[in-house]
Amino acid sequence: MSLMRQALLAQLGFRFGISGPHAARTMMLDDLRVLFSHTAPDAERADFVRAVVDENVLGKPTKKARELALHHLASLYGLTAENPIYRALRRLWDVNFLAQPLLALSVALARDPLLRGTQPFYLSKQPGEAVSRESVEAVLAGAHPDRFSPASLRSFAQNVSGSWTSAGFLQGRQRKTKVLPEICPESVAMLLFLGYLEGRTGQRLFSSDWTSLTGLPPEDLDASANAASHRGLLVFMNAGGVKEVRFPGYLSPEEERIRQEVSHVV
Repeated sequence: MSLMRQALLAQLGFRFGISGPHAARTMMLDDLRVLFSHTAPDAERADFVRAVVDENVLGKPTKKARELALHHLASLYGLTAENPIYRALRRLWDVNFLAQPLLALSVALARDPLLRGTQPFYLSKQPGEAVSRESVEAVLAGAHPDRFSPASLRSFAQNVSGSWTSAGFLQGRQRKTKVLPEICPESVAMLLFLGYLEGRTGQRLFSSDWTSLTGLPPEDLDASANAASHRGLLVFMNAGGVKEVRFPGYLSPEEERIRQEVSHVV
C-alpha cells in the first residue's frame, strides 16, 4: 500500500505503522461496553476523561491506570466524532448487544496494525482446529523479524488471542480452538462500511478482507446486508446481481471526497 493511500485512509480513521495497542492490551471489549454505557453517543474527549479518569467508571486501581486505559481505548476506537469509523461504531453499538464483539474487533483491526497482521492466520483455521500461542508468536515474529524479544512476542500473542477470543473466533482458556463467530446485520453493516471507506463499491464490497471475517457464503452475506438495510443501517439494492450499497449520513462531504480519492490510489 502506498504512503499516499495510507495518508488518505488515516484521514478516514484508519491507523498504520508497525506496532499498536495490542502490544499492551487486548481490544478491551468489557471496558468499551462499560464506557459506552456511561457516556452519550455524542460524547467527546472531555466526557471520556471525566468518565474514565475522574469518575473511574472502569474501576481501575490508580489514576495512572485510568489514564492508560483511556489512552488504549482511544487508540483502538478513536473516541472522537471527527473519526468516521468511530461515529459508525457508536451509531451501530446500541442496536444489538450480540453484534458488539465483532463491531469492536472490526474497528480494532482498522486501527491496530499489530492485530490486523494476524487476521489471515486466524481466518485460515478451520472450526475445531487448535490455535496455540506458539503459532501466533511465529506469525508475529515472521511479520517483524528480529524486532521483538521472545517475552514481547509471548505477551503480544496472548493479547491478540484474547481479542479474537472476545470476538467469538476462539474458545477455551489454556487450549484455544477456532469457532465460528456470531454474525449480525449490524456487524455486516460495519464491515461493508470499512470496505466502502477503502474505496470499494458494488460487488467488490462483498469480497473484501472485511467481509471475509464473517465466513458467510455469498447468499447469506447478501441476506445480512438486506436485513441491515431493512433496519435502516444502510441502503442495499440488488437487482439482477448488480449490487449497490450506500451509507446515508455516515460521511461528511469532505470525507466522501477523500473516500473517492482513495478509490483511485493504490
